[in-house]
Amino acid sequence: MKDNSTCHIPAGATAHGAWALDVSAERAGWEFSSLRVLTLPAGGSQAVAGTDSELLVLPLQGGCTVEVAGEVIGLAGRESVFADITDYLYVPRRTDIVVHSSAGGRFALPAAKATADLPVRYCPRDEVVTTLRGAGACSRQVNNYALGNRLRTSHLLACEVLTPGGNWSSYPPHKHDVHNADERVLEEIYYYEVRPAPHGGPGFGMQVVYPSPGHEIDVATLVRDGDMVVMPYGYHGPSAAAPGYDLYYLNVMAGPAEDSTWLMTDDPAHRWIRETWDDEAVDSRLPMTPMNQAPKEDR
Repeated sequence: MKDNSTCHIPAGATAHGAWALDVSAERAGWEFSSLRVLTLPAGGSQAVAGTDSELLVLPLQGGCTVEVAGEVIGLAGRESVFADITDYLYVPRRTDIVVHSSAGGRFALPAAKATADLPVRYCPRDEVVTTLRGAGACSRQVNNYALGNRLRTSHLLACEVLTPGGNWSSYPPHKHDVHNADERVLEEIYYYEVRPAPHGGPGFGMQVVYPSPGHEIDVATLVRDGDMVVMPYGYHGPSAAAPGYDLYYLNVMAGPAEDSTWLMTDDPAHRWIRETWDDEAVDSRLPMTPMNQAPKEDR
C-alpha cells in the first residue's frame, strides 16, 4: 500500500548539482508526470536535454532567458511565488534548452510524457487564469498556467495554489483515478513552499491522501518548504496550512487521456461542505498576489 514512505519526498532527497529537486516519472512510480526545480546562481546556466516529455519553464523566484530552437526568450519572472504570478515558457518534447539567469533564481520545470508535437510558446503573465476558490477557512487562490487557459499542451496540466495560514486547500477531498464522464486518470504532484514568518519557523503544512474505491493509500504527513508529495490515486485533501504560515503548492498533473482535461469528483461524504460557502465570505487575506481580473469566487 502507498503511504508516507513512498509518497512523501522531503526537500533535498533528490537534489544533485543545480537541481534542488529532480523527480522523474520513474522515480514517482508512474508513467506521465514529473518535476524538477532548478537553482541557478547569478550568471549561472544549465543545459536541459529534450526527452519524450513536454515541459514548462516556470520561474519561482527571479527571471531568466531560455535558448530554444535557435531563439533566446526572456522570462521576467517574479520576486517570489507569494509576491506575483509570472510569465513562462512551454517547451515541446524532444527539444533541448539552455536556461540562463543573470541575477540568479529558482525555476520549476513541470513536465509530462507527450504524444503530440507542439510549438515552443512564450506565455505572458496576462494569460494566467487567476481565481479565488472556496470561502471562510477553505479560501485559497488558484493560478492556472496549463489548465483552463489559452495554452495548448499534449498531456501536461499545471497550476499553483496559495493558502493563507490556518486555512485548508484541496478541500473537500477529491479524486481523479478512474476514466469516465466525471473523471480522468491523472497522476498528480504537489510541490510545496512555505512563506517565511517574521518570527518563529520553519513553517509547515499537512497533506492527507486516503483510499478511494479500489485504491489503497494512507498518507498523512507534515510538509515543509521544498517538499513534494506524489498522489497516484485516492482522495486527496486537505492541504492544510499551519496557522501563521502561508502555504504554496505547485500542482503537476498528467494521464493517458488525450483530451488534457482536469475532471474530478468529491468524496461524497464531504461534498456538503461546498454548500456552506454560500453563507461565508472569502478570506480577506486573499488575493495574495495581483490577479488578472477582479477577484471572484470560483466554487
